[in-house]
Amino acid sequence: MSVQTSDISLGPPRRLVHVRRRPASLFRQRLVDCIICFFAMPLAVALGGVIALSIRLDGGPALYSQRRVGHGGRIFNCLKFRSMVLNADERLEEVLAADPSAREQWERYQKLEDDPRITPLGRILRACSLDELPQLINVCRGEMSIVGPRPILTEQVLLYGESFPEYCRLRPGITGLWQIAGRNKFTFAERVRLDMQYAKSWSVWSDLRIILLTIPAVLAGRGAK
Repeated sequence: MSVQTSDISLGPPRRLVHVRRRPASLFRQRLVDCIICFFAMPLAVALGGVIALSIRLDGGPALYSQRRVGHGGRIFNCLKFRSMVLNADERLEEVLAADPSAREQWERYQKLEDDPRITPLGRILRACSLDELPQLINVCRGEMSIVGPRPILTEQVLLYGESFPEYCRLRPGITGLWQIAGRNKFTFAERVRLDMQYAKSWSVWSDLRIILLTIPAVLAGRGAK
């Protein structure tokens, strides 16, 4: 399903090289991240403890760490609550090898609509975007921001094409335009366009607007699934 990303607006575009390389702008974004983490962390720790225990009772580790590309092209370990079976990578290879339609969907969207790797508890966590709660730790470390482009895998770098240098000027985010617009509907190419639109229109106020719009988007089920 194709989504018209031009319908999502954050305001007039700004020159990315000016906005993202200006120390004051970077400081303001980092300050907002730190303030949000300060107030959100107590609730996140309490809720995260319950989630972690539930996953552990289901068997296997509660946390899942995956290498992602971050600011400046640096690789970091992106944290999530585990929402898939333990042998998820092997299971994916089996599904793509056995089902041509699943392979076509993976190549187009980099995800599967009915992913057989996701556990029952994982589906609940993803529907509420609670699987991404540990990424607040990544934000505290300065590896991510509250708002930004979706953190990409190393094998997805080539899919970004000429836009990859622009991606590297950003910190990937827990939420972003892809979240409030219903990211499951986007092809990977459309996701790249959203990331670039966010980058060129960035401001502290646009970040705050995205944060506010994320809440109804998650409640409406337009988050990760």
